[in-house]
Amino acid sequence: MTDTARSTADAPSAPGAGDFAARAQRIAKVYGSGDAEVIALDGVSLGIPRGRFTAIMGPSGSGKSTLMHCMAGLDAVDSGEVYIGDVELTRLKDKQLTRLRRDKVGFVFQAFNLVPTLTALENITLPMDIAGRKPDRAWLDQVIDTVGLRPRLGHRPSQLSGGQQQRVACARALASRPEIIFADEPTGNLDSRSGAEVLGFLRESVREMGQTVVMVTHDPTAAAYADQVVFLTDGQIVDTMAAPTADRVLERMKGFDLPGVAAR
Repeated sequence: MTDTARSTADAPSAPGAGDFAARAQRIAKVYGSGDAEVIALDGVSLGIPRGRFTAIMGPSGSGKSTLMHCMAGLDAVDSGEVYIGDVELTRLKDKQLTRLRRDKVGFVFQAFNLVPTLTALENITLPMDIAGRKPDRAWLDQVIDTVGLRPRLGHRPSQLSGGQQQRVACARALASRPEIIFADEPTGNLDSRSGAEVLGFLRESVREMGQTVVMVTHDPTAAAYADQVVFLTDGQIVDTMAAPTADRVLERMKGFDLPGVAAR
């Protein structure tokens, strides 16, 4: 880890553990062995502040998606600790981990992952239906109004545009009031207008509903919707940026792609 990243993580004024929706402490992840060994994460420590929008960026192969998957409990770390709230994921058994992901974590993926035979409303409430839980109607109504799809709730995914489908996926992630939402390239399959609608909704969910969102993206314009950007390269955090703009993020990313230029 660079001095910049280490000083950010270790600063005395940093928030306490209770101020983070998720934390990673010195986590490592290695794929393969011998000549085929790839170090995806190399001792990464990161806290995700509650009620904030955090973007994770880096060049291809930097470890950004692996970091998100490990922090979300979708992939196990080889060493280190991962927490959602005050629960350490690395100590949970499979059933406990499944229950925690269902109750505490929301997911939004590039491919939407909607059930084609269900209506938009049925897709939104599906995780709670599977868990045998009744939705909080007032909260569900707020989510539906925020996502702006009330007139389309009776439509199936094939009757919705790509942007509308992704907003259904976002609403599904929010409907159970999770501790944190992880979004992996949520605008990757969308045109610029639909992508802006989805990003605006995620931004609104943070500002108006107090949600915590972590988004992996390669797009500086998408990252500009976040409160902060975390930059990875070679499996390590090399920089953070508060109040990002697309131009500042693009300029910072250029440093990762230039041969011989070290990230600072």
